[in-house]
Amino acid sequence: MADGGVSGAGGAITAEHARAVLGSACAVAGLSAEGASLLRLGENAVFRLSDPLVVRVARSADRVDAHERTVAAARWLAEVGFPAVRVTSRIRQPLVVDGRVVTFWELVAEEERFAGVVALAELLRRLHWLEEPASLGLPYLEPLAATWGRIDAAVGLGDDDRGFLRQRAEELRKRYDALEFVLPFGLVHGDANVGNALVDEAGRAVLIDLDGFALGPREWDLVLTAMYYERYGWHTRSEYEAFVNAYGFDVMNWYGYPVLADMRELMMTVWLTQNMAGDAEVSAEVERRISDLRSGGDRHGWKPF
Repeated sequence: MADGGVSGAGGAITAEHARAVLGSACAVAGLSAEGASLLRLGENAVFRLSDPLVVRVARSADRVDAHERTVAAARWLAEVGFPAVRVTSRIRQPLVVDGRVVTFWELVAEEERFAGVVALAELLRRLHWLEEPASLGLPYLEPLAATWGRIDAAVGLGDDDRGFLRQRAEELRKRYDALEFVLPFGLVHGDANVGNALVDEAGRAVLIDLDGFALGPREWDLVLTAMYYERYGWHTRSEYEAFVNAYGFDVMNWYGYPVLADMRELMMTVWLTQNMAGDAEVSAEVERRISDLRSGGDRHGWKPF
């Protein structure tokens, strides 16, 4: 469930172009791209090398500083012994190749296994106790920062839909700014969903996808699991209750939950517009989501991407 990344707006990226960038980046790093397999094509093109490394090719190089912070955050988490994906120390990174940012990561496990909602809750609780060093230079969380650019760049949108999404984003920004949060402000993962907690070879749950690390309200890291249950039915009631019990707080009991959930589903929809070109399934999903956002229709038919 990688729906709705939090990185910059970036530009279109195809599997073919990403593979070409991968080849150039591996040549610079002294690695072989032969036999590399594409794991996913989302906010990044993610490849598995024959060497036990995972390579992430970003949509653009216009936010190199953000990728530098991601690498620095990964190294800091390793220093403090937090169970998270490790950036490889063999390569000086991030690299910028053909206008894309490329980073290299240690493979979590030979077989990709999701750790589950309880493990995710435990990881988040532990993460939220950490006090990040000022040297990381983490930004303050701005949930809709990338949304505006994505709305403008979405070639598959009509003018009416584009205008509707802009208006909704502006309304939600104002509602968000007026919220009073109840959990302590501090380090957040930024895209905390069950798909970003994997099981390593030792059977330990580890947190992945560190691009959204920021300083913000901890409620933001709890809202995805809540809405995956409450709005989409992607989690069961028992799974959500187990998540709440493991973390120790139910964000759905806080008055601001609907605002965060509305923001997240807008971000998820706008994020998906990047992949509309030439993909009928994605285009149909975007149309369905915008229709539901306009009408307040039931979201249980939304598909995860």
